[in-house]
Amino acid sequence: MSGVFETERLICRPFSMSDAEDMLRNWASDPDIQTEYGEPVYTDIQQVNGLLREYTEGVKSHYRWAVVEKASGENIGQIAFCKVWNDCLTAEIEYCIGKRFWGRGYAGEALSALVRYAFENTDFVKLEAYHRAENTKSGRVLEKSSMHKTDTVQRFVHEGVVPAGEVCYCITKNDYNLL
Repeated sequence: MSGVFETERLICRPFSMSDAEDMLRNWASDPDIQTEYGEPVYTDIQQVNGLLREYTEGVKSHYRWAVVEKASGENIGQIAFCKVWNDCLTAEIEYCIGKRFWGRGYAGEALSALVRYAFENTDFVKLEAYHRAENTKSGRVLEKSSMHKTDTVQRFVHEGVVPAGEVCYCITKNDYNLL
């Protein structure tokens, strides 16, 4: 599934080992970014290369894209289906953009493009995302998106828990087709 999709300002493409320096500089070494979505902070290029091997060779490669700013050619973040439930054809989206690139609408642009790409090129019938209530920046991205608030997402259903402090969003393929 790891195709390429683009927007006016971004290319979302599979990761390559050449992304390491941009990743380390722009987002993977930033504790504020990494901890927001539960990832470790990477402090050197060898650690990032290890992560990139997962992103390019492993299962994680199928549903993860580098977000590249067309103007600079830099990898400024990532967008991914961090969880996939084949039994209900549902995927959970995560994203991050480096701080230097915040406030430009890139996360929302990549999210909109991924929703379009997924519903036009896959069998997924529902896409979901959530953010911690205190992560207002991520919340604004989801509020502005075509997704709408919902009570829970598959992650919590499968874990048998009720979201506590998380704000959940989703969009179905039917919703998308009505846009």
